[in-house]
Amino acid sequence: MWDPVQYERFADERSRPFFELVGRVNAERPARVVDLGCGTGALTASLSSRWPEAEVTGVDSSPEMVASAAGPKAPGRLCFRLADVRDWRPAAPVDVIVANAVLQWVPEHPTLLARWVADLAPGGWLAFQVPGNDESPSHLLLARLRRSPRWRALAGETTLGHRVLEPIEYLERLAGLGCSVDAWETTYLHVLPGADPVLEWVKGTALRPVLRALGDGADREAFLAEYGALLREAYPARPFGTILPFRRLFVVARRPGETATTGA
Repeated sequence: MWDPVQYERFADERSRPFFELVGRVNAERPARVVDLGCGTGALTASLSSRWPEAEVTGVDSSPEMVASAAGPKAPGRLCFRLADVRDWRPAAPVDVIVANAVLQWVPEHPTLLARWVADLAPGGWLAFQVPGNDESPSHLLLARLRRSPRWRALAGETTLGHRVLEPIEYLERLAGLGCSVDAWETTYLHVLPGADPVLEWVKGTALRPVLRALGDGADREAFLAEYGALLREAYPARPFGTILPFRRLFVVARRPGETATTGA
């Protein structure tokens, strides 16, 4: 389903929220760090650079992403595993768990938070970021188009992601587990270059389930042409590029207690 090359087309814009998220994680010398939904692994590798003494593990359910990640660039303390984040359990308590732009694909993810907090070592950190764009033109137009008479039978039942909570709801859940919580949101104003850049953006993420349902033939091309025309109207090109407002929600929670592991 996932295409690492398409996803990386806007690597700078997609990576900025990751660094702003983990920048609020103040773990000094964690021994075990896990990146759930690691994707191509490029950002996971940055965790290994930040905490060079830590064992860093990237976990993703996409064979294509894990194959891309588990290449020769991975140093000895960095490894990648193919697994669904819903099934993942650590062999030992973890000092830092990161989940960047993955939980919107997991319908029951609010119920996973308590388990992940329990998987942390005392004083451990849970940091996650999710997009919050269900009401944006890109998502509303996609939902309307795939349920239209022409496309309903082919793409109307595809799942485009699941409802995420508001930051205050995440804060209340995690604070109720005894964590100290920092929650916030940011709406980025990405200025994207090239022709049909918003279409190219969503082809790397929200549009993937629809593309899989349509296959590689004429239906796919016709759908993209129709959706692309709607996006060009909603996000008009300007002389300097096309502006894509993109809302993201951030949560960093710390489990109570003193960190027991401060290095390998």
